[in-house]
Amino acid sequence: KCTLCEYATTQNSSLTQHMRVHTGEKPYKCTLCEYACSNPGSLKIHNMTHTGEKPYKCVLCSYAGHTSSALKSHMVNHTGEKPYKCTLCEYATTQNSSLTQHMRVHTGEKPYKCTLCEYACSNPGSLKIHNMTHTGEKPYKCVLCSYAGHTSSALKSHMVNHTGEKP
Repeated sequence: KCTLCEYATTQNSSLTQHMRVHTGEKPYKCTLCEYACSNPGSLKIHNMTHTGEKPYKCVLCSYAGHTSSALKSHMVNHTGEKPYKCTLCEYATTQNSSLTQHMRVHTGEKPYKCTLCEYACSNPGSLKIHNMTHTGEKPYKCVLCSYAGHTSSALKSHMVNHTGEKP
């Protein structure tokens, strides 16, 4: 049993590995980049990013992933199953991370804060777009005129000026 938390195991090797959660020790280091981790399994998965190896293949499409859990998450795209459900409204999703982000609609939590002004938001994508107002970056450029925007949806809306078609 861990002396610092509730974790318990019958294997000494598992306890040793668990203790690294508390100590921050990362003895397994990648030989190709700066990556380091606390267990050999994580290093093995990381190494696949360098080799391009993706052993977990979908039988229904061309998707391939590094882990069985990534393949399992992918499979909901085919089944339509949305196992993560909001307890406060009808929202359901395929990803736990999407549900976590959705819950901020109900809690009002805005953990992503701009370091240059008072702006705060509930998701990292919104903060990235907001930061462009400070940097002046406008990556979405119109091919027909000099317009440039912060988002693809802004460019789509702009294109109405040229095509007359609603996006």
